Amino acid sequence: MMTLYSGNSCPYSQRCRIVLYEKGMDFEIIDVDLHNKPEDLALMNPYNRVPVLVERDLVLYEANIINEYIDERFPHPQLMPPDPVMRARARLFLFTFEQDLFSHVSQIEHGAKSGAEKARAAIRDNLTQIAPIFTKQKFMLNDEFSMLDVAIAPLLWRLDHYEIQLPRQAAGLLKYAERLFSRPAFIEALTPNEKAMRK
Repeated sequence: MMTLYSGNSCPYSQRCRIVLYEKGMDFEIIDVDLHNKPEDLALMNPYNRVPVLVERDLVLYEANIINEYIDERFPHPQLMPPDPVMRARARLFLFTFEQDLFSHVSQIEHGAKSGAEKARAAIRDNLTQIAPIFTKQKFMLNDEFSMLDVAIAPLLWRLDHYEIQLPRQAAGLLKYAERLFSRPAFIEALTPNEKAMRK
């Protein structure tokens, strides 16, 4: 059985929880208090961060690596495209999310006020740029739910919590977010801390 060490308010851990619930397989989630991490976390992950996935002798960290492993190990439903070209494009998108969106999260959560405001503006502007995609299609790649939707969902869930206000031209993105939030696996994967982030 797979065991996921998961932060109860960590957006990266939430990604992994969503994938595990989408796959509908047997797994165990161990909640990690991010303010009081267990000592063995640093032994499993030299960066002393969650999420960490353990399966027998295999120990993985970094959400995108964990999620691709789960997707290959349990291919139904498949979340990464089967075609190598599309898969490479999906990985490029995932990299872009890290650079343009998630790189600003720690500044909002832990940074000084001026830095946090800049980070909010960067996330708002980058999300507004991708909003037009959703006037033409249901999900990030096309009409099929994929790993890209998994990757961005935790950030969209936290917009109010991070005090990020999207402009009117991003209305399509907000409708897309509601589609993600209504998926049974998304709802099941939420922790009490995450539920409290939205009124």
